[in-house]
Formats: sequence, C-alpha cells, structure tokens
Amino acid sequence: MEKRFVTLKHLMIGQQRCIGIKFHADKVLQALANELPGAAWSEEYHMLYIENTPENLELVFSKFRGVAWINCSYFYSSSSFQRDNENADMQWFHKRKPAEGHRTCPESYLNKLELKRYANNTIKTYVSCFEAFINYYRERELQELNENDIRVYLQKLIREQSSNSYINQAINAIKFYYEVVLEMPNRFYAVERPRREDRLPQVLAKEEVLSIIENTNNLKHRCIVSLLYSAGLRRGEILNLKPEDIDSKRMVIRVRSGKGNKDRYTILSEKLVGELRKYYKVWRPKTLLFEGPGCKPYSAESVTCIVKGAAKRAGIRKRVTPHMLRHSFATHLLENGTDLRYIQVLLGHKSTKTTEIYTHVATNIFFKIKNPLD
Repeated sequence: MEKRFVTLKHLMIGQQRCIGIKFHADKVLQALANELPGAAWSEEYHMLYIENTPENLELVFSKFRGVAWINCSYFYSSSSFQRDNENADMQWFHKRKPAEGHRTCPESYLNKLELKRYANNTIKTYVSCFEAFINYYRERELQELNENDIRVYLQKLIREQSSNSYINQAINAIKFYYEVVLEMPNRFYAVERPRREDRLPQVLAKEEVLSIIENTNNLKHRCIVSLLYSAGLRRGEILNLKPEDIDSKRMVIRVRSGKGNKDRYTILSEKLVGELRKYYKVWRPKTLLFEGPGCKPYSAESVTCIVKGAAKRAGIRKRVTPHMLRHSFATHLLENGTDLRYIQVLLGHKSTKTTEIYTHVATNIFFKIKNPLD
C-alpha cells in the first residue's frame, strides 16, 4: 500500500490564522479533509485550510491518524531563532524621534525580542531591518502581507545592490515577526535566501599588530588592543570581562556569555599580565575590567575608535577593526603550527568548518611553494 502524506502549514487568510492542509490528489484524504469543520480551498496557496484553533489542530491529527503520515516540519518551531541571554536596553528606541510618517516597529515585536533576551546589537539590527520592510508597505496591514510581498521587497534590495549579509538579516527580521511574534513557526519557510558570500577574513601582519599596540594613547587603551589580539576576543566579549576573569595563575581568561551564550576559556599572554596589573593599580575597576566615566560600561564604539585611531597613528592604510585583530590572532596561531581544533576552542567556534576559513589566509603553506618565476 502506498504511503499517504499530509503537510500542515501556517496560513493567514484575511485577518484569520489558519491551518493549511496540503496533500497530493487522493480520494481518501480529500474525503477526510472535507469532514473538517469549515474546510475551504485557497486558490492563492493551492491547499485546503481550516481555522487555527487547538481543537481543530487536534481534530486534524485524529482525522488522519493511521491513514496518512503528517509532516509538521513547516508547522512547529525548528528553533532557528537563538537567544543571547543578554539584558536588553530599550531606552534608545523610546528616546529616538522618527521622521514624520515613519512607521515604527510594533510594541509586540520589541517585547518578544526583550523576553527572548536578544543582544542589544541584534535588537537594533532587527528593528532597523523590519522598519525598512514595513515602511515599504506603509499603507498595508502587516497581517495581510504574504510570501510574494516579501519576495518583492527582497528583489528591491537586490536591485539596490544590498549585500547578501544585509538581505539575510532582513529575512531574519521579517520572519521573526510573522513566525515568532505571531506564533506561526516556519510560515515563510520557502522564502529564498541569497547564497552565502565566502569572503576571506582580512588579516594584519604581526608587525602591524605590534605597531598598533605601540601607538595606543595610554595604558588602558594598550591593554584593550593587546587583549583583543592576544586572546582572540570579540568586541562585545572584552566589554563583558570582569577583573576576576583574568586568571594569572592558570594563565587563562574566562569569557562569559560569548556568542551563542557560551562560556569558554582562552589564553592569557605572559607579556600582558604585567601591563594588566599596572592598569588595575591605576584605574581600580569596580565591576567590569574596562569601565567608562562613572564606572559605566565601556561602549563598543569606544573600542572601535581606539583600534582605528592607533592604526592610523601607526601608518596602516587598511581599514582596521577590532574583529580584524581576532582574525589575526587565529591566523598567526595557525601559521605557528597550532592545531586547528585548539584554535576552534580558543575562538569559541561551534564547528571546525568556521575555523577552517583561516587555512585560506595563513601564508606558511606558500613559503613551501617555489614560485615558477624564481
């Protein structure tokens, strides 16, 4: 006997949330589906649908039980939206003054981001991307928009030559509203994403890194830049460091709640220990290792300015960022013969595939190849 399959999907018909019921032409399945209360056909989605209620969902399972296998992969959450476990600061949103006529992000969207404890930078990105989308359809009700409307908007971004990275962020922000806020998981599962751009990380030579460190303005800045490079830290990770995270006895640094809300340990430079001790005696940080005026957390923008300013004074013409120092840390370790799996642990990468990108920028393999011109 041939197996029968029924696929459930989230649909929005008018202003009503519905359960889409899709299957190949089959008299048995059609007869059972017609028995469901209020079953109707959607020409737009080419499937039957009924009102989305807990009772109707239970009825669907009982109706097809033993007759067909029900595919729920489009219907239930696949947990593709991660939480960062960070306390969100929403003051920036309420203090801003949007232009007249600008359609702002729904409060329910902000509340869900905050409840899921997304990182502040992620929240700002999602809000910016989603507001750009809803202002493109300023005269339309949000719940009326469907897959085709999203595709039209994405085609607009492509025509404007937006990067693949930005388009993917826009898709994530849009899907978050319709799938998480409205609690309709995988509703836009079929929206196409642009191919990932396989760009190699930009790396500095060790001499350039040392020159940047030497050209910092003061001891505090020197410690920040040195830590970014010598421990392979992300900008956000260095801002979350506490004095007790520096373990000079074991020569390690504890990184709390890194990307993906994961703790890890990375290496502590012997040369840097003395500098950090001097810094601690002078600055006496109370809560965080690096604090701004009034013991407030140091800003991410300040770290970027420190790195860029030091690079400019060092005469480096490249556009240097804090993350470039992390890339340089990984590449230099690899060039010195450190096992890729150790580098993966130090960087906090979930998969070795992420770390393998540094094999494409490490130059030690090129020294073994004799140039045909030579």
